Amino acid sequence: MSYNLLKGKRGIIFGALDENSIAWKTAQLAHEEGATFVLTNAPVAMRMGQINKLAEQTGSQIIPADATNLEDLEKLITESVEILGGKLDFVLHSIGMSVNVRKGNHYTDQNYNYTEKGWDVSALSFHKVLQTLHKNDAMNEWGSIVALTYMAAQRTFPDYNDMADNKAYLESIARSFGYFFGKEKKVRVNTISQSPTPTTAGSGVKGFEGFLSYAEKMSPLGNATAQDCAEYTVTLFSDYTKKVTMQNLFHDGGFSNTGVSQEVIEKF
Repeated sequence: MSYNLLKGKRGIIFGALDENSIAWKTAQLAHEEGATFVLTNAPVAMRMGQINKLAEQTGSQIIPADATNLEDLEKLITESVEILGGKLDFVLHSIGMSVNVRKGNHYTDQNYNYTEKGWDVSALSFHKVLQTLHKNDAMNEWGSIVALTYMAAQRTFPDYNDMADNKAYLESIARSFGYFFGKEKKVRVNTISQSPTPTTAGSGVKGFEGFLSYAEKMSPLGNATAQDCAEYTVTLFSDYTKKVTMQNLFHDGGFSNTGVSQEVIEKF
């Protein structure tokens, strides 16, 4: 059922790869709620995914862009405003990648060239997106910008590797840039700290299936799915959350505030 939460709103959605991704489900729901938007991803990710199918479903145009490249971002934002017919109301940053994880390098034995690449893609790209939006005055007042994160930014999960550092940096950017975007443009900037979710990216983390099961047993409401996250994200894009900014919002079924659950006690 649609509530027209985003009727007339325009945006950009980064990172829709396939039907399992949170960005994909957010795009579908934003379309149902009345939004128009541009889809974007890095050219290499677009070759791996099925973004053309999503564009057809949602009546959206696709603009390839490397979120670490300022020229690409400038082109993306300028063209998006032209295509959509005005300034933007929402942006979703759903991007993350660790080359060290892909290559099987332990956290204590990193290849720092890989570390820097992962940091640029997963975290610094968010600052680049925000800065380009800000400099181009591309956001409407009371617009909303959201990035996806994970609570490894606050607690240690050994196999999450250098992505934990990237997420901590990402969350700091949301607070710091959120201050200036709020003061100067009345634009909200938040991060959503999502449950472990079986997306293409998430499933690449070592021991993911075991941890998914553990988190399900630890969370009073169970893990939040990708669809649940899409629904939460859409509320943050809507006018019902106009005074929520600079927050890291846990969307994890209560996992982040649970010391231990009865199910876990009984298992161990």
